[in-house]
Amino acid sequence: MPLRFTLRQLEYFVAVGEAGSIARAADKVNVSSPSISAAIGQLEEEFGIQLFVRKHAHGLSLSQAGRQFMGQAKRVLEQAETLNRLAGDVLGKVQGPLSVGCLLTFAQIVVPRLRRSFEARFPGVTVSQHELTQAQIFDWLRRAEIDVALAYDLEIPAELEFLPLAELPPYVLVGADHPIADRPEVSILEVAEHPMILLDLPYSSDYFLSLFAQAGVAPRIAERTRDMAVMRSLVGNGFGYSIANIRPLSDRSPDGRALRCIPLAGAVRAMKLGLVMVPGARSVLTISAFAEHCREVLGAGEIPGLDGPAPRPGA
Repeated sequence: MPLRFTLRQLEYFVAVGEAGSIARAADKVNVSSPSISAAIGQLEEEFGIQLFVRKHAHGLSLSQAGRQFMGQAKRVLEQAETLNRLAGDVLGKVQGPLSVGCLLTFAQIVVPRLRRSFEARFPGVTVSQHELTQAQIFDWLRRAEIDVALAYDLEIPAELEFLPLAELPPYVLVGADHPIADRPEVSILEVAEHPMILLDLPYSSDYFLSLFAQAGVAPRIAERTRDMAVMRSLVGNGFGYSIANIRPLSDRSPDGRALRCIPLAGAVRAMKLGLVMVPGARSVLTISAFAEHCREVLGAGEIPGLDGPAPRPGA
């Protein structure tokens, strides 16, 4: 007798398995909790197995059978997504889901606007976004948990492809009362004598420290933080300067302190913002369309905080 279940039921099951709670899964997939509960019940009845162990105070946990079922359900959903994309490619239509990763330091500035304009241009596409560190981006791409990612050109593994989109020269961020706040530009040698707030993220921190190594000096690191907003507030309150590449949209720190952005003088390496993907990913119509859309939007200067488009490869 043929099995009667839907891809939607599998999607809800996977969401609950990953979230460990029907309520959290309902928020993730934007449906009601009763709908998800019904889908789980229908799957358990259809297959005759218990997928979850119910714990009143601790949500749900996958049963042994549920863990095996989860892995296969994910593969079925991935295959269904592949079929959907194949149909779109055959018909020449940009459609289907697109999972986009983004470096968490600039995700709030870049992704929402790109996502909104891309979905408006291609209504058949649904974009999901994931804020990640540079190292996580590489891992998620290898495991096919995301289709493409916006990141910096830092330590890109040989098995991944990088498509540059924008040049991002480094700048010094200081509070309004900092001794160098009124300077039109400043060198690494001049800032090295002051306390520094290091944005201490994988790969990014190595890049910032390399600017000092290139100049033959060492920074006076007073604080380290992995949070861009915390870094800006520490700077605004006079705990030190910092170095970044994405310019803040406001001249105020999150707690309201005045900030100044000062260009770094001299031959300092600019970072490139671009798309990271597995080789051959742009043969998928939706990914190719997203890559071209990113280039057009960034080239038109529609994303504040970015200095300009990167040159096309070979240009």
